[in-house]
Amino acid sequence: MTVRFNSHLTSIPGYTPGVPKGHTAEDVAGSDLAQLASNESPFPPLPEVVEAITKAASAMNRYPDPQATRLRQRLADRHEIEPGQISVANGSCDFLLAAAEALLEPGAEIVYAWPSFSMYPNMAAMTGAREIRVPLREDQTHDLEAMLAEITAATQIVIVCNPNNPTGTYIPFEEIASFVARVPEHVTIILDEAYIEFQVHDDPALSIDLLKRHPNLVLLRTFSKTHSLAGLRVGYAMASPAFKAAFDAVRQPFSVNALAQAAAVEALEHGDLIQRQIESQIAERVRVEAGVAELGLTTTDSQANFSWISLGKKGEEIEDAVVGVLASAGIVVRQGRLLGGPGWLRVSYGTPEENDRFLAALADAMKLHG
Repeated sequence: MTVRFNSHLTSIPGYTPGVPKGHTAEDVAGSDLAQLASNESPFPPLPEVVEAITKAASAMNRYPDPQATRLRQRLADRHEIEPGQISVANGSCDFLLAAAEALLEPGAEIVYAWPSFSMYPNMAAMTGAREIRVPLREDQTHDLEAMLAEITAATQIVIVCNPNNPTGTYIPFEEIASFVARVPEHVTIILDEAYIEFQVHDDPALSIDLLKRHPNLVLLRTFSKTHSLAGLRVGYAMASPAFKAAFDAVRQPFSVNALAQAAAVEALEHGDLIQRQIESQIAERVRVEAGVAELGLTTTDSQANFSWISLGKKGEEIEDAVVGVLASAGIVVRQGRLLGGPGWLRVSYGTPEENDRFLAALADAMKLHG
């Protein structure tokens, strides 16, 4: 008799990391590969953050604070909300899977745009819920009206990724506020804001104000992108105390380790320097997209720390070849077909030198295959 696994396993798509085939994350960190595939920060953690991690490491014989009390208080102070509205987890993915477990079941529905974050399809697959993917508009932005039209009495979750991954496009706050106000109260709205600090249109604090009027709203943010802590996995949710309790009930205890908590607490003390790093990445965004345009290629209006680049009319045909040329030059990017957008590339911004290497290699690739 063979072991019988849960039937849901066959439908869960899983997650493919951006590390090149045959390499580990440690290999990439110690090489001259330009790792432009995972939307990480090109900046190492601040020295003070490394010092805080080192100090915390001496107490690794003890379990971490299961409530992340210090971190939640610092976040509450920063965002001017109550600590009881903040939950901390092992990255945003931890919250998404917890939301699926807490809210979805066979017969329930989840609505999200597509292409968008590749973790969303896992939520329906692992619970037996019905997923409804709403295509993006031609300009690669969310079609909020079409998403509203798909909401029914069975809808439990609707997700808006803003700025969107992988397209980098941003929905202005006024449109988000209008959308949230029109979603029925029985539906949980997850506003995934992993890249919110990179957009230049609105104050990131505006969406937090919506929590006061909409108890069915959940905001997700992360320390992975702007605070250079992708390797420690710290995400947080801002929501009603009821949602915090639901998330905490289905997640494992001690989900955020002590090193991650110490690093995040210290990182919050250096907002001015973090903001300068964000501004430098925005400057690189302008420079990279100008360089891409000089090659005759188009991008979306990215408001994230990566570009979504169309390879043109022959994009689907040449995508593999272009990625191969980039790889031979030591540059790792994400293929669009793996993210729901065949014929496109998603390219994170690295250091200025890495971005120059990327533009030069892309020029070579387009000469060969464009």
